[in-house]
Amino acid sequence: MAQKAEPFWKRKSLEEMSREEWESLCDGCARCCLQKLQDEEDDQVYYTRVACRYMSESCRCTVYQSRNEKVPTCVWLKPEDVEHFFWLPNTCAYRLLSEGKDLDWWHPLVSGDPETVHAAGISVQGKTLSDADVPEEEWEEQIINWCSD
Repeated sequence: MAQKAEPFWKRKSLEEMSREEWESLCDGCARCCLQKLQDEEDDQVYYTRVACRYMSESCRCTVYQSRNEKVPTCVWLKPEDVEHFFWLPNTCAYRLLSEGKDLDWWHPLVSGDPETVHAAGISVQGKTLSDADVPEEEWEEQIINWCSD
């Protein structure tokens, strides 16, 4: 009986992954698309329920290829920035793998189904407000804790 090969995320470091493999690590939760506030005193990052205006109902970026042109502050995750992934949610595949952990059961690469991230309640689907509707000075009132659970 042939032995099943280890999945690429267990065999390769983040830096060794192809662009396609890297992109497939995104589970579609859209937590990284939430507006965040950082405390200047202790660098703590606080997530808000305010999402980028370009996030779709299915938790995907509607302007992905031009996101940095439309939103200059949009963070583009790259393997060389792995030491800065501390701000990512503790459920994020990029963060998990950078910390030597494995992917959760609901991750589409594990489950084989892109909907399990929503079914497991990990995604922000149905939980957000658009930044087009909430002025930045009101973001602090929208701080949440369900991204750090």
